[in-house]
Amino acid sequence: MTGKAVPAVLTLLLIAALATEGKALPRSAVELRCQCVGTHSKFIHPKFIQNVNLTPSGPHCKNVEVIATLKDGREVCLEPTAPWVKVIIKAILDK
Repeated sequence: MTGKAVPAVLTLLLIAALATEGKALPRSAVELRCQCVGTHSKFIHPKFIQNVNLTPSGPHCKNVEVIATLKDGREVCLEPTAPWVKVIIKAILDK
């Protein structure tokens, strides 16, 4: 390349980089993988549970996932086959 071509190419690359700055791909509302690595089956008293999210199985994960948010901010994956968790799931589905 000649002495004048190098600065011209660098200028074009800089303009192209500035044109794409700040553009981000939109995040998907649904994660495409399982959220729970392990599950907790021991009873947690409802007074310590703030919220429960039930995620059915699907293409993102073959497992039904029950994620409880505790009042101290921790998230715990619950074992969906535990009897006390089944009661919670039934209560959610009956609403």
